Amino acid sequence: MKSEINQIILMLLVSLCGISCKSHNLSSKEEQSEIKEERYWNPIINISVPDPTAIRAVDGTFYLYGTEDTRNIPIYHSQDMVNWKFVGTAFTDITRPQFPAQVSASEASLWAPEIRYIKGKYVLFYSLARWGEHWVSTVGYALSDKPEGPFVPKGYVLTSKEMGVENSIDQFYYEEDGKHYMLWGSFFGLYIVELSVADDMTITAKKETMKLIAGNAYEGVNVWKRDGYYYLFASIGSCCEGIKSTYQTVVGRSKSLFGPYQNKAGEQMLNNRHEVVLRSSVDNVFKGTGHNSILLEDDAGQTWMIYHAYYKPWATGDNGRSVSMDMVKWVDEWPYVNDGTPSVSAKAPIVDK
Repeated sequence: MKSEINQIILMLLVSLCGISCKSHNLSSKEEQSEIKEERYWNPIINISVPDPTAIRAVDGTFYLYGTEDTRNIPIYHSQDMVNWKFVGTAFTDITRPQFPAQVSASEASLWAPEIRYIKGKYVLFYSLARWGEHWVSTVGYALSDKPEGPFVPKGYVLTSKEMGVENSIDQFYYEEDGKHYMLWGSFFGLYIVELSVADDMTITAKKETMKLIAGNAYEGVNVWKRDGYYYLFASIGSCCEGIKSTYQTVVGRSKSLFGPYQNKAGEQMLNNRHEVVLRSSVDNVFKGTGHNSILLEDDAGQTWMIYHAYYKPWATGDNGRSVSMDMVKWVDEWPYVNDGTPSVSAKAPIVDK
């Protein structure tokens, strides 16, 4: 009898162990699933959306816009900065903006948009351009009550001819202490100018405040302020040649928005000196990394850079300049991205849902 009782107890223990072990295995799988969900893979948008610009809208949703490889400026949205969905275009063929009449009668291409929320409106700045025709370049802007549009063209901020700056594209809007600024330029110097923003959202450049802040090696400018320093990010090299592209992202810093911007050695970006932040992968999996959006912060205060790059450009069915993302880390008050090359996979941004 005692032996039978012992056998029953033993069977119960084995059974309980099986349930416990099974439960533990399920728990481990759930934990692994959670870990997987915390990672992401580049590119985050695997079609051509060059020169990305991104914003976190008032409702917490992220929106991203790019040069019109998809005609009329494509718009994407995301809840987590990782999974993006196409929602439409900023313009239609009927509403798309054109050059000022006094500049050109030709149809303009829409490049390098820049999205901001100003005085209760979503403002989409864009470059009106034609390849190789530098003196027709114009910066325009459009307004919408919603980040997904539709956007209505409002006017022009500046033109190459008015400012005397060849290839006036790749604009970047910056606001601080109630003042508004625009930085711009593409391989003919980077410039900054103060803007006037009227109550009716008429935006004009105060030409008398214009200043050259970087040399002719750069385009795709943007600024990020951190701990008393202004960090001037820009792109150098060739943007658009697939596996032959030499594009990379560089940076300098200054205690003043108007410069001088310097590298670690104190050499100035006016003399085309800088630090490299992001370059092509050694194995060319990512090629031509550049024209990053304004940096974004997640809900943990981590800083992220969204940029374009050719992904596996040797592959059949080239997807153009797709969109990738990497965390920016700060060491000794300088920005770093990994070892200076893109991630294939990394821990995802922390976004409260």
